[in-house]
Amino acid sequence: MPIRRAAALTVLLALAAPALAQDRGTLNPKPLPPLANPDDPSVPAKALFGRATTPAALPPQAIGGYARGCVAGAQALPIDGDTWQVMRLSRNRNWGHPRLVAFLERVATEAPRKAGWPGLLVGDMSQPRGGPMLTGHASHQLGLDADIWLTPMPDRRLTRAEREEMSATNVVRPDRRDIDPEVWRPEHLRLIKMVSREPEVARIFVNPAIKLALCREAGSDRGWLTKVRPIYGHNYHFHIRLECPAGDAACHDQDPPPGGDGCGSELDYWFSDAVLNPKPRPPGKPRPPMTLAGLPEACRTVLKAR
Repeated sequence: MPIRRAAALTVLLALAAPALAQDRGTLNPKPLPPLANPDDPSVPAKALFGRATTPAALPPQAIGGYARGCVAGAQALPIDGDTWQVMRLSRNRNWGHPRLVAFLERVATEAPRKAGWPGLLVGDMSQPRGGPMLTGHASHQLGLDADIWLTPMPDRRLTRAEREEMSATNVVRPDRRDIDPEVWRPEHLRLIKMVSREPEVARIFVNPAIKLALCREAGSDRGWLTKVRPIYGHNYHFHIRLECPAGDAACHDQDPPPGGDGCGSELDYWFSDAVLNPKPRPPGKPRPPMTLAGLPEACRTVLKAR
């Protein structure tokens, strides 16, 4: 029962979160005002990391956990490649551990040949120094997470306005019980399968309706489905999470996903009425934001580095 309650809470949080792929950016981003006292221990960590516009000039290292950490020596994914384009440039979230950047460049190059997918539209990765974000994600803190739009890359360079304002493709039916057959294509399955089979991928997060479609269409080759985990709020993009890089002793991996393909009763749960249509809960006292004290000590060094 506690597991079910925890899962229900996760669902509620996911449903309450904005559709990040749909949130428009801006053509005229403005810097955040300086903090009056950035050394005050009560300042939220997201306010500090959200103001870091450049990476820490330190050896590359992922530090902490996916939802409680930071990244040193991050690299920016170039905003244009032959087979990828970065979206929502105004967010400045196209940063990652060098291992993630190299991974995305490689799978983007392989996607047309292996999956029939013309190229990746890359959404949020991490901030220049990782850490908590002012808006949106609870994870994406280590430079090892990336959102890939479920919209195939067009055969031209998108304009800056398009990158900030166009919507990603929603592949889920309005009732949230299955994919939209007018939008879902075999190439979606081939792309997610291709990425899931990469050894360094720890998990891929998708909407439960997408997981249902993958389970139905996978055929006899099903081992890769283990890594594909259902969660609401991922009907416009899928979320790639890499394992901690070898040698990054301060990086904490998640436990491996449960065995099996995840297509049985554990998936049915996500389509129960209690989950799809949860009863309103009385508002509780908001949790205080995480401060720098809640992150690994090494994240102070990352934050202060030039």
